[in-house]
Amino acid sequence: MTAKRICYFLAILIAGFALTACERVRIGDINADPGRFTDKEVAVVGTVTQSIGALGRGVYQIDDGTGRLWVLSTSRSVPSKGAKIGVKGHITQSVVFLGVNYGTVLQESDRRRG
Repeated sequence: MTAKRICYFLAILIAGFALTACERVRIGDINADPGRFTDKEVAVVGTVTQSIGALGRGVYQIDDGTGRLWVLSTSRSVPSKGAKIGVKGHITQSVVFLGVNYGTVLQESDRRRG
């Protein structure tokens, strides 16, 4: 194999791993069986229905049409209500923010506007 072919092969291999590393799921599937997704990195896409933020962190709720899920943001401000976003992170069974327990929560690691 030539060096050029090896580079193409490695690029495709790396792209394949990157795409499979974060599974895009429906919120309804997460809510139906949160234990299946606990401590796994997942991605969801939807519309922000509620947001509560303070000092560059907060929680917001996202709805994808199959259900709603709270998202905890610890390093960025929360998006405004009505924003269409894609977010990825790890599912956690319980998170307390400002004294309120939010149950099953996605701890945000990355976010994109949709």
